[in-house]
Amino acid sequence: MRLVALALLFVLPTLHADEGMWTFDNIPIRQIKAKYGVDLDAIWLRKLQLATLRFPGGTGAFVSAEGLVVTNHHIGRGGIAQLSSTRLDFVKDGFTAANRDQELKVPGLELMMLVSTEDVTLQVNGTVAKGMADKDALMARRNALAEIRKVEEAKSGLTCEPVTLYQGGEYWLYRYKKFNDVRLVAAPEVQVASFGGDPDNYTYPRHNLDFSLFRVYENGQPYRPQAFLRFQPKGVAMGELTFISGHPGTTFRQQTHAQMVYARDIGIPFQLQSLARQKEVLLTFAATTPEAHRLAAETIYGVENGFKRLSGQLLGLAKAGNLRRVEEAESALKAAVAKDSELQSRVGESWGNVARAVERQKALLKESTYTGSGRVALLGHALTLVRLAEEESKPSSQRLTEFSEGNLKATRARLLSSRPVQKPIDATLLTVALQEALEQLGPGHPFVRAILGGQSPEAVSKAAVEGTKLDDPSYRKQLAEGGKAALEASTDSLILFARKLEPFNRAIRKQMEDEVISVFSEHGGRIAEARFQVFGKAHYPDATFTLRLGYGPVATYANGSGTLAQPFTTFMGMYDRHLGWGGNAAAAEDGAWTLPQRWLDRQGKLDLATPFNFIYACDTVGGNSGSPVVNARGEFVGINFDSVYEGQGGYYVYDADTKRAVATDARAILETLRKIMDADQLVAELLGK
Repeated sequence: MRLVALALLFVLPTLHADEGMWTFDNIPIRQIKAKYGVDLDAIWLRKLQLATLRFPGGTGAFVSAEGLVVTNHHIGRGGIAQLSSTRLDFVKDGFTAANRDQELKVPGLELMMLVSTEDVTLQVNGTVAKGMADKDALMARRNALAEIRKVEEAKSGLTCEPVTLYQGGEYWLYRYKKFNDVRLVAAPEVQVASFGGDPDNYTYPRHNLDFSLFRVYENGQPYRPQAFLRFQPKGVAMGELTFISGHPGTTFRQQTHAQMVYARDIGIPFQLQSLARQKEVLLTFAATTPEAHRLAAETIYGVENGFKRLSGQLLGLAKAGNLRRVEEAESALKAAVAKDSELQSRVGESWGNVARAVERQKALLKESTYTGSGRVALLGHALTLVRLAEEESKPSSQRLTEFSEGNLKATRARLLSSRPVQKPIDATLLTVALQEALEQLGPGHPFVRAILGGQSPEAVSKAAVEGTKLDDPSYRKQLAEGGKAALEASTDSLILFARKLEPFNRAIRKQMEDEVISVFSEHGGRIAEARFQVFGKAHYPDATFTLRLGYGPVATYANGSGTLAQPFTTFMGMYDRHLGWGGNAAAAEDGAWTLPQRWLDRQGKLDLATPFNFIYACDTVGGNSGSPVVNARGEFVGINFDSVYEGQGGYYVYDADTKRAVATDARAILETLRKIMDADQLVAELLGK
């Protein structure tokens, strides 16, 4: 078998040198040194690991000895919006704390720092008996991971998370230190942070000052981190090697050819259709009042961002040759498996089993989509409460995964989070979800009949959301602590709605787990075993919103028009784009290229040649937003905020010609803090002066 494996190394597509989202236990150190002459050691890697933080939906990093944290404006925007009002709108007008006393605590915001990891694959797989059915094997592994998590959290006092890598080829436990006193320090105006708006999103050249600053406190004092990344005021140069440390959310590069074809032909088009509907109703709501516009802004941004990202993924999947490469690699791996009788016996049928599960995924798509909580946060809380008492009464091994003993603490924490939920947004999103269910499933479908009861989606949504008290965390806590009796006695409108939804959701969830998810898990893991025999760990796992390292130089590329993209943009370019669209008077495309007044008033103070954004060849996806970009010395040179549209197909198939990330330059942040935001004290802190 080993000879076959070695031969296959020359048949299967070679790994691009700068491709990969590498786990910190498996960094390709020799590969990096051979190409770039940079020798990463354990101390360098440990520092970067401890300096990197996980935000909800993204990444950030410690950048001073006093617990100062940098992330994207769009990652911090939820917290900034929480602290805002119609009178003091920090999203629109920006914010700068003149001193520590003015730093504002963000309710419910929690950051996570990865402390350690442990491979628990043998423990987990040891619970699966030979010949066990796929659905039983899935449950056995889940229960094992939950138990390991429970034991480790009790022993360490840290927050622990089970992590599945290589489509089930490995199982790990990640231990985090959690910070829950996080305060806003500074943020520019959203109009500059997201200059160009949706029209410029996923394009390049860009001019986005996409950063915000927070500070972590512990016991009422600024936290002193074990490691932080000092700003490098000289920035980075064309061709210079960079590294990115962050939490890429999800990739699908290790899926089978059948799964990718499903994504191209069914899954992604279905999601795009739904997102288009959501955007339409949210924009209609936002146009009603200035306050509605403020409340909806973050959700609209998320929907628009998701739509464009998925559109780029679809473009990549449709690109000539991409799926052919996947099919060729799959065929070569199948051939290697066929030459080893033991491996053939275990893995040979796995691709066919996955393909059959994909057919079931197609059949269950609509019901599995419309019987869940979707983007409606309060409905998610209601479903958790409805299930909580019933699930707790069962043995842990028989519960829904999120309610097992090992996972229950995290589930309760999400339920009782103090992060605000906007009822008008939830009502709007629930209305469109119910309307889609009515259209897609039909008025005669049992779920539609039970939920709507002959009423309109708007009427049902309005009654369920407007009448609920679940937006109050203390009320959720009261119901959770009251147990089954409290839930059964509750007349809360959304609890009553969730009770109707629950049996449908539970039934379709069981079907999905038994017929689709368990097959993907079991046979994805078996295919991963075959890959390990061929490649060892020369490949990186798909992204899982866990800490990864990427690397690559500042590099240009040929954009969609065939023109080479400039590696750096400048303040001068931002003002040129502003004027080219007619300035503030034109307000074209909903003001996408307008500028706040103080940016016009202070233009003469700025060094307009200062680099603003840059592109570089690190391998990134969503979740890398806010990731620190560092040089070979581990100094902060920029903050990742986007990637180019042509490279979105990289969620499925890596393309070295188009995979480029986009960062806000550290020099732009320093120049803005000095000349626009009057924050010399923060500049001194970032530079260690």
